[in-house]
Amino acid sequence: MIFLGVDGGGTKTAFVLLNSEGEVLARHEAATCYYLSVGMESARSVIANGISEICYRAGITPADITYSFLGLPAYGEVSADTATLDALPQPVLDVARYRCNNDMICGWAASLGCKDGINVVSGTGSIAYGERLGRSARCGGWGELFSDEGSAYWIGCQSLNLFSRMADGRLKKDLFYDLIRENFPCNNDLDICDLVFNQWKGDRGKIASLAPIACEAAVAGDKHSREIFFHAAKELALMVDALRESLQFTQDERIRVSYSGGVFKCGDVILEAFAYELSKLNGNYHISLPEYHPGLGAAIYAAKINGTPLSAQALKKISFGGYDGQ
Repeated sequence: MIFLGVDGGGTKTAFVLLNSEGEVLARHEAATCYYLSVGMESARSVIANGISEICYRAGITPADITYSFLGLPAYGEVSADTATLDALPQPVLDVARYRCNNDMICGWAASLGCKDGINVVSGTGSIAYGERLGRSARCGGWGELFSDEGSAYWIGCQSLNLFSRMADGRLKKDLFYDLIRENFPCNNDLDICDLVFNQWKGDRGKIASLAPIACEAAVAGDKHSREIFFHAAKELALMVDALRESLQFTQDERIRVSYSGGVFKCGDVILEAFAYELSKLNGNYHISLPEYHPGLGAAIYAAKINGTPLSAQALKKISFGGYDGQ
């Protein structure tokens, strides 16, 4: 049997083909399928072309795929669009052999191996998802304009605010200020407005791309940059704690918590703060290293919902090559 996993993100879409023996047959990466940003037709094109390409790389046809799971950003958040999103793969996949849902499930399935617990995603956006005894729940992920706390976009916005404060003297200039000037040379500090509003046109992904610069400054000891990541960690921990209540974990029940998304590439700056914030809350939380990449998680989940979950032997065989946090 062959399973297709599609993990749609705010900046890219990952495709993975996996067989029932735990062998990765092919991988492919394409542009984002976040339809609220690029439009429904562009999202449809990314999905259809991506499926065709990964099948070509594996030397199979879409008809050879046993079952597919597509995790799509913003799925379920606009009720009127759900049917259209469900139909995105229909040009290439049999409607009876795939399921679409929110991409948060990819992160959970990957990080926790489809086992009970809570996963928090901090990529371009942020969201948390968990399952317990067949019950599922989500928290966060209300969109970048007023939510997505702790995400790369949110960190990017906080970073722009930090730069403005350093530039006009409300805060002392530190390493972060220097890094922004190095990465985006301009005649004067106010040109950052031209960059963000005119050149980038407020693009979500481009603003999120500032997060690694803030991370570099934080790792090097920039106090105010570190505070941004501490605040991000607190927001992510609050999502987890809200899900503890929604999923009705008992006070002493051991709760596996994991994570996915590019923000966690910042390492100890975010992870230690996240662990600390969780320790202050009420749950019996145990942080687990992510088991697989979200693209693989989508394929593993496809096998599960097909009623043919991968065996323990197959899961061990999956060659992952190290978690990259994407």
